[in-house]
Amino acid sequence: MHPYQEEIITMFSELLAIPSPSGTEGKIAEFIITKLKSWGYNPEKDYTGNVYVKIEGERNDVSCCLAAHIDEIGLMVAKINDDGTLNVERVGGCLPWKFGERPVEIFGTDKTIKGVSSMGSGHGVRKTDTQIKWEEVKVVTGYTPEKLRQFGISAGTRILPLRSDCGPHILGEDANPLISAWTFDDRMGAVALLRLLKVIKEEEIKPKMNFIIAFTVQEETSCFGARTLAQKIKPTYFIAVDGCPTASHSPLEVDERPGIWLKDSRQFYSTELIEALSKAAESVGVELQRAIFTGAASDASSVGLTGVADQLATIGQVRENSHGYEIASLEAFENLYKTLKAYITD
Repeated sequence: MHPYQEEIITMFSELLAIPSPSGTEGKIAEFIITKLKSWGYNPEKDYTGNVYVKIEGERNDVSCCLAAHIDEIGLMVAKINDDGTLNVERVGGCLPWKFGERPVEIFGTDKTIKGVSSMGSGHGVRKTDTQIKWEEVKVVTGYTPEKLRQFGISAGTRILPLRSDCGPHILGEDANPLISAWTFDDRMGAVALLRLLKVIKEEEIKPKMNFIIAFTVQEETSCFGARTLAQKIKPTYFIAVDGCPTASHSPLEVDERPGIWLKDSRQFYSTELIEALSKAAESVGVELQRAIFTGAASDASSVGLTGVADQLATIGQVRENSHGYEIASLEAFENLYKTLKAYITD
């Protein structure tokens, strides 16, 4: 395995091990701040919870924000039942058929406990092709309601898959491996930006324009972090570094080529910025797959709704099984990083 592949896996594993359900990203934010300070940066954290670094470029009349969100999909407690089971609501685009029956962690304010998501008997009257709803799902805890309250578990308490079940796992041939985990979204975007910040320091790179490298919160639920940050910094360009999920209407392939969004459910992306990123990719021997989404949105298109950035783009790895146990080419993450590095220096 190449050193850069080991670096990707190591950084991703570090971030994946930190629970970060949308709205409660404090632990992963502090981890990123500590890492950035160790590299000589002076990161800022706003009251929304976003972490960002400002990098002075050769031009200060234009600026670009590269942003990856640090929250993840999950569940939250809706009700504690008399038998100690929990009714749940989803946090972000978490679907029952993706989540399944699995061990979970329940993050009480005083204690984190384990439970199991339960969807009923396979020997009941339900037809096998009937889709289950979250209202039918319970989380079994084994504790009484009184004990759960002592742990600080109540309505709104977040629930995630057990960290030890999240991966990552390396699949296939050593020469061109796949990587899989629950989920890449969007810790792998954060990995790309961390690697970019690391190389900027190591090689003393001065970008062509002012850059803000940001790690945003609450993308999965409302893109609130990106919208509040953009209002503060008012960048000329805003680029979400996220992912490109495969979809029936967008012919994407899970290979070494990253993807770039042409439009999503909210708006078209900026042709000039798409071309600039595509040329940056070409300069390092990378081809970008072009994607159209009708049922998705990103931090960038949400910033577009605020009208505070002139041009928008979303770029990232192509992944299978979005919002599930995701799969992607490990090389796609390296090519994403190389493209971003070329863009900031070109």
